[in-house]
Amino acid sequence: MQNVDFRLGKKPFYDNKRFRRGFAKSGDFTIAEEEILIRFGDTMNLLELGELSPETDEERHFLQVLSDEKQAENKLEKTWVKYIHLARDRKKFHTLNGKKAAAEPADANIDYDDNDDIGDDIVDDGSTSDD
Repeated sequence: MQNVDFRLGKKPFYDNKRFRRGFAKSGDFTIAEEEILIRFGDTMNLLELGELSPETDEERHFLQVLSDEKQAENKLEKTWVKYIHLARDRKKFHTLNGKKAAAEPADANIDYDDNDDIGDDIVDDGSTSDD
């Protein structure tokens, strides 16, 4: 990882609520991204919450990225933005059945009652046209 002037977290960062088996084992993060989250996640989280004041230009830039003033430039910022997206955005729900609900047939609104003469024009008297 490139040299970044960003404080390490005071404790390892884990999100056991959303990533119970770990960041990398979730399939969403690489091992390098997992290491970034564990090592710097505590600091990034506290900066985001406003419980820690930025001390370096990188930390100030990080806050500008979070407020959509700047684009994420380094792996640390990109990883945290990815984490926010995966941990906080609404998850897509996929059903086992991929079919959409069947469209209603065009004649579904026609009201047939018992007195309709549907099929009265079809007569089966048992005779054939050869008779």
